Amino acid sequence: MRAVFGLVGLVVALAIVGVLAKKQLAATRAPVSSLQLPAAPGGAAAPAPADSVRAQGQQVQQQVRQQMEGLMQQARPMPDDPK
Repeated sequence: MRAVFGLVGLVVALAIVGVLAKKQLAATRAPVSSLQLPAAPGGAAAPAPADSVRAQGQQVQQQVRQQMEGLMQQARPMPDDPK
């Protein structure tokens, strides 16, 4: 009986890990809306030229740079250790 509960617990844990892994993989494949190109007039899908891809890469780099600069400007909490 003890072995049955152990086996059932193992299967349940494996199922939970599988569901979480599936959700995580689905989240990494979702398109990022801020990097999508605007729709072409008339609803036709135009191929992305190399310049727009380069511009998107530069935009992402600029966003990361701004976020890092903002984080570097935040004050760190000082420890309360009297000496």
